[in-house]
Amino acid sequence: MSGSSGALGGFGLLPPLPQSRAAWLGAAGALALAALLGAAVWRWAGRRAGSARLQRVGTVSGLFLYPVKSCGGVALQRAEVTALGLRSGAMRDRFWLLITEDGHMVTARQEPQLVLISVNCENGYLTLNAPEMKELRVPVKLSRKNAVHNCRLFGLDIQGRDCGDEAAQWFATFLNTQSYRLVHFESQMAPRKSRDIFTTFRSKDEIAYPDCSPAMILSEASLEDLNTRLEKKVKIQNFRPNIVVSGCNAYEEDSWNKIKIGNVEMKGTMACPRCILTTIDMETGIIDRKEPLETLKSYRLCDPSERQLYKSHPLFGWYYGIDKTGTLQVGDPVYKIVN
Repeated sequence: MSGSSGALGGFGLLPPLPQSRAAWLGAAGALALAALLGAAVWRWAGRRAGSARLQRVGTVSGLFLYPVKSCGGVALQRAEVTALGLRSGAMRDRFWLLITEDGHMVTARQEPQLVLISVNCENGYLTLNAPEMKELRVPVKLSRKNAVHNCRLFGLDIQGRDCGDEAAQWFATFLNTQSYRLVHFESQMAPRKSRDIFTTFRSKDEIAYPDCSPAMILSEASLEDLNTRLEKKVKIQNFRPNIVVSGCNAYEEDSWNKIKIGNVEMKGTMACPRCILTTIDMETGIIDRKEPLETLKSYRLCDPSERQLYKSHPLFGWYYGIDKTGTLQVGDPVYKIVN
C-alpha cells in the first residue's frame, strides 16, 4: 500500500503517507481542508464566468407585425417571438408578399399605395381592406394544388405559395396596374439567410420576406428627436419597427448589444439603413422621395469606416437577431445584458 501511494506521490497526484498516526491525521485534515477550499473557489469562479448583469434601459411601448410586406401593420399587446420574427396566432411578420409574374418582389417602393391596405386575421383567413375596395379574405392554409413560385428578394431566391386569382385581381384593381400575385411563405419552405444579405448577421439569423432581419427596434426618443428637425412630423409607421421602446435616450438603441425582454433574448446586429419607403405619407399613399430621408442624411450617416456596409443610407433603428424565443408584451421592461 505504502509503495503504491509513494508511486502516485511521485507523479504529484497524492502526497506520500506519513509514518506516524498523528502526522497522518494532520495530513488528512489538510487534504480535506484543501478540497473544501478548492470546491468553494471553483463554484465562485463558475458563477463569475457564467454571470451576466441585467441593466434596465427602457419599456416596450409598442409591438407591430406586418403580415403582408409593405402593407399596413398590426398593433399588438402581446406577441410570440420566433426565430423568424414576431407572431400572433396565424399572423406572422412578413409571411405574405406581392410578386410580379416572373417572381420579383413588389413593395411600396414601387407601389406606394400598398401602405393604405389594412391587414388582419380572423377565423383562419387573412383579411385585407383598402379604400373603395371590398374586403379580401385569403385562407391562411392554402390548397396544395396552388402553385409554388420561386420568388426573388434582394438577389436571393425563396419560395411562396400562390394565394389565388381572386387575390391577384383584387390587388390589380386597387393598384390599377399590371397583374401581381400574392404568395405565402409556409413552414416547410426554406427561409433566407440574413447573412447572405449583410455579413454582420450570424449564420443562425433567418427570415421569410423581411428585408434582412427577424426584428427591428426603434425608440420613441429617436422619433421625437427626428421630428424636432422636420417641418412636417412623421409617425412611427413610416419606419415599420417591430418593437418600440420608451424611457431611453434618443438613439440609445444603437448601443444595446444584447437585450432581454420578457423571456426573449436578442442580439443587435446592425443599424437599419433607410430608403425612400420612409418618405411615403401613410395616410395618402403618396411618395415624397425627400423627407424625412434628406433630414436623416444630414445627421445620421454612418462613420466613413462603415461606408462599404451602409453606403449613403441614413441609419434609424436597429436590427436584431433572435437568441432565445419566447413571448413579450407592451409594458415589459427592456434589459441590456451586461457581461
